[in-house]
Amino acid sequence: MERLKKLLEDNGLKPTYQRLKVLEYLDRHIDTHPTAEMIYDALSRNMPTISVTTVYNTLNAFLQTGLVSAETITGTEVRYDLVTHPHHHFLCRMCGTIIDVDVTCPVVEAKTKVINGHTIEEVHGYFKGVCEKCNREKTECTKKS
Repeated sequence: MERLKKLLEDNGLKPTYQRLKVLEYLDRHIDTHPTAEMIYDALSRNMPTISVTTVYNTLNAFLQTGLVSAETITGTEVRYDLVTHPHHHFLCRMCGTIIDVDVTCPVVEAKTKVINGHTIEEVHGYFKGVCEKCNREKTECTKKS
């Protein structure tokens, strides 16, 4: 918890109990890219006084300081990512899992973050398909048939 408290302080945020719990959830679920609703549902089980508005406000504060990034991969919901360095995502169309993918890209590697005179502030990239786990399960089902 001290590491998370320091992370908040280093980003100019007061380490309130609610902020620490939201950040802890994001840290523990770094591989799921949760929505605000997922975070609220999980935290409200043990924190009945937390509101969905508090979760959204906390995530917005995290976004403004660059502590998290927001990804709209599905087109219908915003997912929050504690990994803020430029990277891509893979969305499995079967199970809905979102997986971080490191892809070599000139834009990502550009030290100046300028291309043809345009200043690059954000890089987003995603792939959609079937994840390794679903491919394995599909293959196993086919073998059994």
